[in-house]
Amino acid sequence: MSAQVSTEPVMASALRGDRSRRARWTLLGLAVGLLAVATVSLGQGAVAVPPDRIVGILASRIGFADATRFNPVEVHVILHLRLPRVLLAILVGSALAVSGAALQGLFRNPLADPGLVGVSAGAALGAVTVIVLGATWLHGVTALLGIYTLPVAAFLGGLAATLLVYRLAQQGGYTPVATLLLAGIAINAVAGAGTGVLTYVADDQQLRSLTFWTMGSLGGATWSNLAAAAPLILLPMLALPVLAMALNAFLLGESVARHLGIRVEHIKILVVTLTAMAVGAAVAVSGIIGFVGLVVPHLLRLLIGPDHRYLLPGSALMGAFLLLLADLLARNVVAPAELPIGLITALVGGPFFLALLLRRRGMYS
Repeated sequence: MSAQVSTEPVMASALRGDRSRRARWTLLGLAVGLLAVATVSLGQGAVAVPPDRIVGILASRIGFADATRFNPVEVHVILHLRLPRVLLAILVGSALAVSGAALQGLFRNPLADPGLVGVSAGAALGAVTVIVLGATWLHGVTALLGIYTLPVAAFLGGLAATLLVYRLAQQGGYTPVATLLLAGIAINAVAGAGTGVLTYVADDQQLRSLTFWTMGSLGGATWSNLAAAAPLILLPMLALPVLAMALNAFLLGESVARHLGIRVEHIKILVVTLTAMAVGAAVAVSGIIGFVGLVVPHLLRLLIGPDHRYLLPGSALMGAFLLLLADLLARNVVAPAELPIGLITALVGGPFFLALLLRRRGMYS
């Protein structure tokens, strides 16, 4: 009687190896694509700059080339107008996409994004409060924090909203996902009402600023607001991938994650806090940009699977790529005017979201 050897473990290992290889190639492709669209974005506009001169101007910035060889107008446009905008688009796109991926993994729901748990609405309320009351009631805070006032206010607003949602949803030491999402809807409504009240009492100049800010824009990108937002975005971007294995365990269910030794409640608080920090800073410098945190992780799961070891860095690259591409379109479609970038992402993300809902409905019908 001959022994039979099961081929299932070998096949599973081969499939995992194939998916890992595909994930690595996808990450490489996204990195190359991001570099390409960043180069195009730096060169396109009212003052067109060829790629070779872009490289030379950037090299002169770090001392590897003589800046006097280049046109001063081109140097100013690249270094002081376009480069901070490109870097800001990369940071904001990465922050929104990685936060969306982390929250979707935490809630085991591909329809989750930072807006559903109050992060975006709370951050918006914090930022609008500073814009409207910064020169009056909050003058002392504004004078103390300077350029950091807006990102700090947005982070605190997002953090307060998400911690309140988390606290309201907690039951006997546990946090049911359905209750968490329902609490998020309620806090979103309250924060939206607060933002509406502040918008109502704003003067004409503040109202104009708020109108463009609520539609999302990278037009105000400067080195100062980039420096203010970068620390609050980069810290979560570096910390969340460390939690990749814990988020993978969450995909099996909270009870299984506990049996695997994962400190479930600790991970929940940590992920929510980090996403609040990243999204709050992003909202402060770019306004409200929707659908990036929803669309990017879902597309990547279709390409490389749900493994957060690849999904989180892939989301950072794809989020940066898509937002930079959307900003390039916003700057050039109706040039010399500029479309709010939030309109571009909504035009793409809205139909995608509807298609995702219809697909899920078809799965359960």
